[in-house]
Amino acid sequence: MGVLALALVAGCGSGGGDDSAAAGDPNAEFTFWSFTGIGAKDSVDEYLAKNPDAKVKLSEVGSTTETATALTAALAGGEVPDLVMIQGDDLPKFVENPDNFIDLRTLGGDDLADEYLDWAVGGATATNGSIVGVPTDVGGLGLAYRADLFEAAGLPSDPTEVAAAWSTWDDFIAMGETYTAATGKPFVDNVETSVFFSTVNQVTEKYYSDDGEIIYDTNPQVADAFDVAVQTYDAGISANIAAWSSGWDPGKANGSFAVTVAPSWILSGIKTAAPDTAGDWRVTTVPGVGGNWGGSVIAIPARAEHPEAAWEYIKTMMSAEAQTEHFQSTGTLPAAKEALTSEAVLSYTDEFFGNSALGQVMSDSVLDFNAYYNGPDTSAIGAGLLNALVDMQNGNVAPDDAWDKGVQNVKDALG
Repeated sequence: MGVLALALVAGCGSGGGDDSAAAGDPNAEFTFWSFTGIGAKDSVDEYLAKNPDAKVKLSEVGSTTETATALTAALAGGEVPDLVMIQGDDLPKFVENPDNFIDLRTLGGDDLADEYLDWAVGGATATNGSIVGVPTDVGGLGLAYRADLFEAAGLPSDPTEVAAAWSTWDDFIAMGETYTAATGKPFVDNVETSVFFSTVNQVTEKYYSDDGEIIYDTNPQVADAFDVAVQTYDAGISANIAAWSSGWDPGKANGSFAVTVAPSWILSGIKTAAPDTAGDWRVTTVPGVGGNWGGSVIAIPARAEHPEAAWEYIKTMMSAEAQTEHFQSTGTLPAAKEALTSEAVLSYTDEFFGNSALGQVMSDSVLDFNAYYNGPDTSAIGAGLLNALVDMQNGNVAPDDAWDKGVQNVKDALG
């Protein structure tokens, strides 16, 4: 590994601590705030196995939003952690104030960013060039589908053939219409996450222009992405079962739908929800060009008591080699370029998904992903548009009015 193997820069900024020796001790006990549900304890255990002298006080704060809220409060004057995870949707608000964090270039060198996907580290880079966080993972997109249900409907079921059959979103909708006509059942679980989250992340400009101007309501790429979701709904091929709703997990098991969006981190959830469908699922590429949903960075607040100990964790666990190892044990897709192109990732398959080329699909998805600027209200804008699609599926908004409803949702949220 290159930059992450560099020695720590002496005398990096610390907000206090027991004394200067403790602050500079790479094995001092450091506090680590993470989200729940991502196996943070497993990661810490991996670190302690590599560095038995280390001491980590892990706190799984809550959801990604709850963790970001707690961090905001701590940065405003409370006690900050030494190390913290920040989910991608929450990141822009923190990057706006880079002085709240140690510029990780001061610890890992000016070429630190070269190790990771350009767009992933770009999202953690402030306008002054400061790198607020190192990418821990990304959420490469695929679509998971029931091969057995496809075959019963007379559709192709091999992942390569399916990818060719739905190479565009128009093709995807047409394939869904064929499936629904043959089976009398919905094709896709919903349009807000399985379609809109995919299409809107394939743009070259999203809710902001490259210079930071809000353009969600005038950007034709966003309107077109939204319209694909509306067209999918109009085609009558959606089960209208929202992600994480009470019917979503049962639907994976009982065939209420045949297709669902499958970012890398969601695959384990399919296995947990529908264990009796092992071998029936396949995963292939989404229509269009790549995509990403998810991913986080790991950062060190400027007032951290033990920044060197926190950096030792980053240096050890965020290297390409370590991210590859973590992928092999958990399926968490690396953000390090060397890891994404490693044989371990590219050759990864899973019998549950019919030995689909999961690693290749997910790696290609993020390597092909278009970079665009995310601003501080990206998450709120996306939620406003998505909620309009949910209202449409619930019968509360007519399809022709859904876009205007989404724009109004955003305006109400932003004030």
